[in-house]
Amino acid sequence: MSARITIDLDHLLLLKAEARGFSFQPRQPVGSLLAGRHQSRLRGRGLAFEELRHYHAGDDIRTIDWRATARLRSPHVRVFAEERERPVLLVIDQRSPMFFGSRRAMKSVTAAELAALAAWRVLDVGDRVGGIVFNESEMVTVRPNRGPTQALRLFHEIERFNHRLAAGDPPEGPVTLNAALEAAVQQAKHDHLVLVITDLDDADGTTGELISRIGAHNDVFVAAVYDPMGIQLAGGSGMRATDRGRSWDIPAGSGFEKAFRRAFEGVLEHWRTIFRDLRIPLFPVSTAISVIDQIHELLGART
Repeated sequence: MSARITIDLDHLLLLKAEARGFSFQPRQPVGSLLAGRHQSRLRGRGLAFEELRHYHAGDDIRTIDWRATARLRSPHVRVFAEERERPVLLVIDQRSPMFFGSRRAMKSVTAAELAALAAWRVLDVGDRVGGIVFNESEMVTVRPNRGPTQALRLFHEIERFNHRLAAGDPPEGPVTLNAALEAAVQQAKHDHLVLVITDLDDADGTTGELISRIGAHNDVFVAAVYDPMGIQLAGGSGMRATDRGRSWDIPAGSGFEKAFRRAFEGVLEHWRTIFRDLRIPLFPVSTAISVIDQIHELLGART
């Protein structure tokens, strides 16, 4: 099948070459989505105490340990080493509403590409990566770990879930976005980076509460995947829309088009406001544009 309809393992592996020039760390270039503490409470890696040593000219005076200096009668500083890894959990939506795309790729494919780029980048900086992949009938958790083997396990699950969407027998069941977030709450106890990749279909008040719970002890990103047709939809005489077995006649005329656009933008702004209040970054990801280009623009190009 065309790459825009489904994703395959080879494509996810090839994205390793593109997974550079961006960072999930809080020190970001001016203009990045994460630049400035008012936009994000990202903790970054922790600092572990390594040693106490004599003060040397040029040392940052803020690192002076005044108690040790008084006790030893000479200036001493505390030296910290940056922790070398942190677990990263990717929550990847592959439900039926994600199987839609009017241009470059389906929302489900765009979500898979973003997950792969994030996974490769995470491994490149020495962190652990895992994920929760879900559709309406199934949810699989791959625990964060180091090395490409874990990424391959995650990619195999993404490919399997993604191909099921195009199999002609769409998954049905009780699994919701909130169920996946509940699993993330259980998995990411503290000091994780959690990247939620979804179109926010069926998101409600509980969604915000769950993401707030995750963010209480972890860093959280929400990537809202959308298709341009979700912003601009022109109705025409005789046109019908279908969604999960239900159908509607689409009214013709610019009034409907404007109302559709306002409704879409209203939903997006609603979640922007909620996540802004929680100090959790939300960034929209379009199906019509290269995912890596959007990451560079939103997170700031870094080498």
